[in-house]
Amino acid sequence: MKHLALTVALCLTSAFAVAEDHRSKENRLRDQYRNPQATLEFFEVKPNHSVVEIWPGGGWYTEILAPHLKNSGHLYAAHFPSDSKVSFFRNSRKAFEEKIKNNSDLYDGVTITNFEPPYKVKIAPANLVDRVLTFRNVHNWMRNDSEQVAFDAFFKALKPGGILGVVEHRAPDHYNLQQMVDSGYVGSWYVIKLAQKAGFILLGQSAVNANERDHKTHKNGVWTLPPTLRTKGDKNIQRSKDIGESDRMTLKFLKPQAI
Repeated sequence: MKHLALTVALCLTSAFAVAEDHRSKENRLRDQYRNPQATLEFFEVKPNHSVVEIWPGGGWYTEILAPHLKNSGHLYAAHFPSDSKVSFFRNSRKAFEEKIKNNSDLYDGVTITNFEPPYKVKIAPANLVDRVLTFRNVHNWMRNDSEQVAFDAFFKALKPGGILGVVEHRAPDHYNLQQMVDSGYVGSWYVIKLAQKAGFILLGQSAVNANERDHKTHKNGVWTLPPTLRTKGDKNIQRSKDIGESDRMTLKFLKPQAI
């Protein structure tokens, strides 16, 4: 009976905090491109899970994950180190910490860890967490050849049977590695290769974050599109807005059970 009651309770609280008032209107307007409800359902995130969010930035997904996990699960925010040599990283981490501090009722229990591959990669205790989630980050690690180190760290943190969820700007299959770095778009084949080398098994691919309007030939790469809009002041800015956010792969990987 106790197990049944727990199951019922988890089912009753399974909805993600997508439409909640604590999220800004600006953030909610981006749901049409990021599809958080369907994405997190695809990654099978449950309220009793321990979850690592990789590089949460300003906390767009944190606003949705933290309330979902608050009562029965746990959220690790693997953010930029506060002592990073990169000023953008330090400033982003500081702003995130202030966000957490100023909304303690909402974010109570969130554990902030440090992630800056290849130097700092302990995102959570080894073999502990149920899910590791990364949204539009792989291209960043490719700039200093640390993408494999990142995927190895994800594998280490997950418990056997845990799931890695990856959302990333999707490159045409013919792009080479340098084209990926320059454009910000990464080949699905390459992400799969990184994950499999780390020890993961591909569980599935979803088109939930696909965008057929994105032709991927932008002068300033993926940053031409929202939310960056590197065409600011350019006469083609409306064209970028009409396209919307980038075409994205959504991949799910399994850390296999130990034999």
